[in-house]
Amino acid sequence: MATTRPPRILESTIREDVVFGENVTVVQPVNLYGCSIGDNSFVGPFCEIQSGVVIGYNCRVQSHSFICSLVTIGDDCFIGHGVMFINDVFSTGGPAGGDQSKWEKTIIGNHVSIGSNATILPVTICDNTVIGAGAVVTKDISVAGIYAGNPARFIKKL
Repeated sequence: MATTRPPRILESTIREDVVFGENVTVVQPVNLYGCSIGDNSFVGPFCEIQSGVVIGYNCRVQSHSFICSLVTIGDDCFIGHGVMFINDVFSTGGPAGGDQSKWEKTIIGNHVSIGSNATILPVTICDNTVIGAGAVVTKDISVAGIYAGNPARFIKKL
């Protein structure tokens, strides 16, 4: 039988090491630490943005998104609701277990729009690209256009 004791309540966190540009809007609750968020950007509620992330100016990160360490997002980008970035690709057959030397980086170009619930593995996505909702990006994207599916495939030029 479970004992009755009060739950441990964790508050949302914006650490002092977060660098904000001018005119940034953050809707709590969020967890932001060790990241940089550019001018005129927006971060919705229930987002986590980890240490080392760089987000450019005029970006919008919608609610419930997770942006892990080693992600760089360019300027004028849209990150839809529930987008997940991954930096551990199980390169040794299992999880990195916190070993950051096994993590890989992701670079998102300028003017990129990523639809809700997309999953972005460690890749580079070029400027002027749209990633459809629910897509799983497993490989670099070097030709601007619209991509969708699992794995994400080129659909058409913009």
